[in-house]
Amino acid sequence: MDVLTTDRTVMKEIQQKDFEEVKELYLSPVVRKYLGGPRDEESLPALFEGIRNSEGEGNSLYLVVREKGTQHFIGFVSLDPHQYGENIELSYQFLPRWWGKGYGSEIVKEVAAYAFHELNLQKLTAETQMANVYSCRLLEKAGMKLDKTITRFGETQCIYTLIPSEQR
Repeated sequence: MDVLTTDRTVMKEIQQKDFEEVKELYLSPVVRKYLGGPRDEESLPALFEGIRNSEGEGNSLYLVVREKGTQHFIGFVSLDPHQYGENIELSYQFLPRWWGKGYGSEIVKEVAAYAFHELNLQKLTAETQMANVYSCRLLEKAGMKLDKTITRFGETQCIYTLIPSEQR
C-alpha cells in the first residue's frame, strides 16, 4: 500500500522516521486516558519495532496520518487482529489538537473503505471504553454500530462493528 488520502489527510505506512511523533502519542496522559495510560518511555523502542515488524503480516496495517499540505502529524490508525482474533480491529490515536474537527471519522471511513475494497475484509471491529463518549461518537459518525458491551480491564468496553453494506 502506498498512500491513502482523504480531503484533508495523507496516510502512509509507518516508518522509522515517525518514531518521535508516534512516541508523543504513547507518552500523552490525555491521548492514553482510555488506553491504559501512558506507556513507559523505555518500552517504546521495542513497541515501535514490534509495530513495524508486524506491518504486512496478515491484515496488520499501521498508518501515520498527516495533514495534507502542511504534513503536520495528526496521529496513527491501524488494522490488527482484535484481542480474541475473531475480527480485524480498526484503532486509532490522534493528538488532542486535532480532536473535534471531523478528522477522526474522515480517517476511519477511508481506512474502512480500504479494508473492505482492497483487503476484502467482511467485517471490522473497534473497541473503546463506554466512558470515552467522544470515541464512541466518532465510531458512530463513521458508520459503525454498537454490537455489544463487555467488561475488560475493569471497565465497560463498547464493541463496535462495521460490515461493507453498512458503510456510507
